[in-house]
Amino acid sequence: MADDRLSGEPPEPERTSVWTNPRLTFRRLSGLDRSGPPPPATLHDAPWHVWTIPNAIGFVRLALIPVFLVLALSSDSGTDALPAVIFAVIAWSDYADGIAARVTGQYSRFGALLDPVVDRLLVVAGLVVCWHFELLPRWALAILVARELYLLVAGQVALRRGVDLKINWWGRAGVWPTMSAIFFALVGLGTLAEVLLYLGLVMSIIAAALYTRDALAATRTAPSS
Repeated sequence: MADDRLSGEPPEPERTSVWTNPRLTFRRLSGLDRSGPPPPATLHDAPWHVWTIPNAIGFVRLALIPVFLVLALSSDSGTDALPAVIFAVIAWSDYADGIAARVTGQYSRFGALLDPVVDRLLVVAGLVVCWHFELLPRWALAILVARELYLLVAGQVALRRGVDLKINWWGRAGVWPTMSAIFFALVGLGTLAEVLLYLGLVMSIIAAALYTRDALAATRTAPSS
Protein backbone atom coordinates (compact mmCIF):
# COMPACT_ATOMS: atom_id res chain seq x y z
CA MET A 1 0.00 0.00 0.00
CA ALA A 2 1.41 3.38 -0.91
CA ASP A 3 1.62 6.18 1.66
CA ASP A 4 2.87 9.41 0.15
CA ARG A 5 2.88 11.53 3.28
CA LEU A 6 6.35 12.88 3.87
CA SER A 7 6.21 14.54 7.28
CA GLY A 8 3.92 16.11 9.81
CA GLU A 9 1.21 13.50 9.38
CA PRO A 10 -2.21 14.35 10.90
CA PRO A 11 -3.43 12.46 13.93
CA GLU A 12 -5.15 9.12 13.29
CA PRO A 13 -8.77 10.25 13.92
CA GLU A 14 -8.49 13.08 11.40
CA ARG A 15 -6.93 10.80 8.77
CA THR A 16 -9.58 8.12 9.22
CA SER A 17 -12.51 10.53 9.09
CA VAL A 18 -11.59 11.69 5.58
CA TRP A 19 -11.94 8.20 4.08
CA THR A 20 -15.29 6.49 3.59
CA ASN A 21 -15.99 2.97 2.41
CA PRO A 22 -16.87 3.25 -1.32
CA ARG A 23 -20.34 2.27 -2.51
CA LEU A 24 -20.46 -1.47 -3.10
CA THR A 25 -21.05 -1.91 -6.80
CA PHE A 26 -20.51 -5.38 -8.26
CA ARG A 27 -17.09 -4.34 -9.60
CA ARG A 28 -16.06 -2.96 -6.22
CA LEU A 29 -17.37 -5.98 -4.30
CA SER A 30 -15.66 -8.47 -6.62
CA GLY A 31 -12.35 -6.58 -6.51
CA LEU A 32 -12.38 -5.60 -10.17
CA ASP A 33 -12.59 -1.91 -9.23
CA ARG A 34 -9.72 -0.95 -6.92
CA SER A 35 -9.72 2.75 -7.70
CA GLY A 36 -9.32 5.38 -5.02
CA PRO A 37 -6.98 5.61 -2.04
CA PRO A 38 -6.37 2.58 0.19
CA PRO A 39 -8.30 2.37 3.48
CA PRO A 40 -6.33 4.17 6.22
CA ALA A 41 -6.61 1.05 8.40
CA THR A 42 -4.28 -0.79 5.96
CA LEU A 43 -1.46 1.78 5.94
CA HIS A 44 1.92 0.97 7.45
CA ASP A 45 1.42 3.01 10.64
CA ALA A 46 -2.13 1.85 11.38
CA PRO A 47 -3.00 -0.49 14.30
CA TRP A 48 -2.90 -4.20 13.53
CA HIS A 49 -6.59 -5.00 14.26
CA VAL A 50 -5.97 -8.76 14.12
CA TRP A 51 -9.39 -10.00 15.19
CA THR A 52 -11.69 -9.31 12.27
CA ILE A 53 -13.94 -11.48 10.10
CA PRO A 54 -11.68 -11.19 7.01
CA ASN A 55 -8.64 -12.14 9.09
CA ALA A 56 -10.51 -15.16 10.51
CA ILE A 57 -10.95 -16.37 6.92
CA GLY A 58 -7.25 -15.73 6.34
CA PHE A 59 -6.33 -17.82 9.41
CA VAL A 60 -8.45 -20.73 8.14
CA ARG A 61 -6.75 -20.49 4.73
CA LEU A 62 -3.35 -20.49 6.44
CA ALA A 63 -4.22 -23.50 8.62
CA LEU A 64 -5.31 -25.53 5.57
CA ILE A 65 -1.94 -25.17 3.81
CA PRO A 66 -0.08 -27.77 5.97
CA VAL A 67 -3.11 -30.07 5.64
CA PHE A 68 -2.80 -29.82 1.86
CA LEU A 69 0.94 -30.48 2.01
CA VAL A 70 0.65 -33.56 4.23
CA LEU A 71 -2.13 -35.11 2.15
CA ALA A 72 -0.48 -34.35 -1.19
CA LEU A 73 3.00 -35.54 -0.22
CA SER A 74 1.62 -38.74 1.33
CA SER A 75 -0.18 -39.66 -1.89
CA ASP A 76 1.28 -42.02 -4.48
CA SER A 77 1.36 -39.63 -7.43
CA GLY A 78 0.50 -36.14 -6.11
CA THR A 79 -2.74 -36.17 -8.08
CA ASP A 80 -5.23 -37.40 -5.46
CA ALA A 81 -8.57 -35.61 -5.46
CA LEU A 82 -8.70 -34.41 -1.84
CA PRO A 83 -5.43 -32.39 -1.84
CA ALA A 84 -6.45 -30.80 -5.15
CA VAL A 85 -9.83 -29.82 -3.70
CA ILE A 86 -8.19 -28.34 -0.59
CA PHE A 87 -5.76 -26.39 -2.77
CA ALA A 88 -8.68 -24.99 -4.80
CA VAL A 89 -10.61 -24.04 -1.64
CA ILE A 90 -7.61 -22.14 -0.23
CA ALA A 91 -7.01 -20.38 -3.54
CA TRP A 92 -10.60 -19.35 -4.25
CA SER A 93 -11.33 -18.32 -0.66
CA ASP A 94 -8.91 -15.45 -1.30
CA TYR A 95 -11.98 -13.75 -2.77
CA ALA A 96 -13.99 -14.48 0.38
CA ASP A 97 -11.81 -12.46 2.76
CA GLY A 98 -11.69 -9.55 0.30
CA ILE A 99 -15.46 -9.54 -0.06
CA ALA A 100 -15.87 -9.80 3.73
CA ALA A 101 -13.60 -6.78 4.21
CA ARG A 102 -15.56 -4.70 1.70
CA VAL A 103 -18.96 -5.69 3.12
CA THR A 104 -18.07 -5.22 6.80
CA GLY A 105 -15.57 -2.38 6.38
CA GLN A 106 -13.18 -4.38 8.61
CA TYR A 107 -9.96 -3.43 6.88
CA SER A 108 -6.73 -3.88 8.80
CA ARG A 109 -2.99 -3.56 8.38
CA PHE A 110 -2.65 -7.17 9.57
CA GLY A 111 -5.06 -8.35 6.89
CA ALA A 112 -3.23 -6.39 4.20
CA LEU A 113 -0.07 -8.32 5.12
CA LEU A 114 -1.69 -11.69 5.86
CA ASP A 115 -3.47 -12.08 2.53
CA PRO A 116 -0.42 -11.96 0.21
CA VAL A 117 1.59 -14.08 2.67
CA VAL A 118 -1.04 -16.84 2.53
CA ASP A 119 -1.12 -16.63 -1.27
CA ARG A 120 2.67 -16.94 -1.47
CA LEU A 121 2.77 -19.83 0.99
CA LEU A 122 0.07 -21.63 -0.98
CA VAL A 123 2.02 -21.19 -4.23
CA VAL A 124 5.23 -22.41 -2.55
CA ALA A 125 3.38 -25.43 -1.07
CA GLY A 126 1.98 -26.27 -4.50
CA LEU A 127 5.41 -25.91 -6.07
CA VAL A 128 6.88 -28.28 -3.46
CA VAL A 129 4.33 -30.94 -4.38
CA CYS A 130 4.82 -30.41 -8.13
CA TRP A 131 8.60 -30.59 -7.70
CA HIS A 132 8.43 -33.74 -5.55
CA PHE A 133 6.29 -35.63 -8.07
CA GLU A 134 7.74 -33.81 -11.10
CA LEU A 135 4.27 -32.73 -12.20
CA LEU A 136 5.70 -29.61 -13.89
CA PRO A 137 9.12 -28.75 -15.41
CA ARG A 138 11.50 -28.30 -12.52
CA TRP A 139 13.51 -25.55 -14.21
CA ALA A 140 10.39 -23.37 -14.38
CA LEU A 141 9.51 -24.19 -10.77
CA ALA A 142 13.04 -23.21 -9.70
CA ILE A 143 12.67 -19.81 -11.36
CA LEU A 144 9.37 -19.23 -9.59
CA VAL A 145 10.84 -20.19 -6.21
CA ALA A 146 13.82 -17.89 -6.82
CA ARG A 147 11.41 -15.06 -7.69
CA GLU A 148 9.45 -15.60 -4.47
CA LEU A 149 12.63 -15.62 -2.38
CA TYR A 150 13.85 -12.47 -4.11
CA LEU A 151 10.59 -10.62 -3.41
CA LEU A 152 10.63 -11.81 0.20
CA VAL A 153 14.13 -10.43 0.80
CA ALA A 154 13.61 -7.28 -1.29
CA GLY A 155 10.30 -6.60 0.46
CA GLN A 156 11.98 -6.71 3.85
CA VAL A 157 14.66 -4.30 2.68
CA ALA A 158 12.01 -1.93 1.31
CA LEU A 159 10.04 -2.01 4.56
CA ARG A 160 13.16 -1.18 6.61
CA ARG A 161 13.67 1.85 4.39
CA GLY A 162 10.08 2.97 4.86
CA VAL A 163 9.04 2.16 1.28
CA ASP A 164 5.48 0.88 0.77
CA LEU A 165 4.71 -0.49 -2.68
CA LYS A 166 1.34 -0.98 -4.32
CA ILE A 167 0.59 -4.38 -5.79
CA ASN A 168 0.96 -3.87 -9.52
CA TRP A 169 -1.36 -5.29 -12.17
CA TRP A 170 1.15 -7.88 -13.36
CA GLY A 171 1.66 -9.17 -9.83
CA ARG A 172 -2.06 -9.38 -9.09
CA ALA A 173 -2.97 -10.99 -12.42
CA GLY A 174 0.03 -13.34 -12.48
CA VAL A 175 -1.05 -15.16 -9.32
CA TRP A 176 -3.97 -16.87 -11.01
CA PRO A 177 -2.19 -18.52 -13.98
CA THR A 178 0.38 -19.83 -11.52
CA MET A 179 -2.19 -21.17 -9.05
CA SER A 180 -4.26 -22.58 -11.91
CA ALA A 181 -1.17 -24.32 -13.31
CA ILE A 182 -0.54 -25.97 -9.95
CA PHE A 183 -4.18 -27.02 -9.62
CA PHE A 184 -4.35 -28.54 -13.10
CA ALA A 185 -1.07 -30.35 -12.45
CA LEU A 186 -2.57 -31.73 -9.23
CA VAL A 187 -5.51 -33.16 -11.18
CA GLY A 188 -3.31 -34.63 -13.92
CA LEU A 189 -3.90 -32.12 -16.75
CA GLY A 190 -0.21 -31.69 -17.50
CA THR A 191 -0.29 -29.90 -20.87
CA LEU A 192 -2.76 -27.22 -19.74
CA ALA A 193 -0.81 -26.85 -16.50
CA GLU A 194 2.45 -26.22 -18.39
CA VAL A 195 0.92 -23.55 -20.63
CA LEU A 196 -0.50 -21.70 -17.64
CA LEU A 197 2.77 -22.09 -15.73
CA TYR A 198 4.76 -20.39 -18.50
CA LEU A 199 2.19 -17.59 -18.68
CA GLY A 200 2.34 -17.10 -14.92
CA LEU A 201 6.13 -17.22 -15.01
CA VAL A 202 6.37 -14.40 -17.57
CA MET A 203 3.87 -12.25 -15.67
CA SER A 204 5.64 -12.90 -12.36
CA ILE A 205 9.02 -11.85 -13.75
CA ILE A 206 7.53 -8.65 -15.20
CA ALA A 207 5.89 -7.92 -11.83
CA ALA A 208 9.17 -8.44 -9.97
CA ALA A 209 10.97 -6.09 -12.36
CA LEU A 210 8.32 -3.40 -11.84
CA TYR A 211 8.45 -3.81 -8.04
CA THR A 212 12.21 -3.37 -8.20
CA ARG A 213 11.92 -0.27 -10.40
CA ASP A 214 9.30 1.32 -8.12
CA ALA A 215 11.26 0.51 -4.96
CA LEU A 216 14.44 2.05 -6.35
CA ALA A 217 12.52 5.16 -7.48
CA ALA A 218 10.86 5.52 -4.07
CA THR A 219 14.21 5.11 -2.31
CA ARG A 220 15.81 7.83 -4.47
CA THR A 221 12.98 10.30 -3.85
CA ALA A 222 12.54 9.57 -0.13
CA PRO A 223 13.60 12.46 2.16
CA SER A 224 16.77 11.87 4.12
CA SER A 225 16.23 11.46 7.87
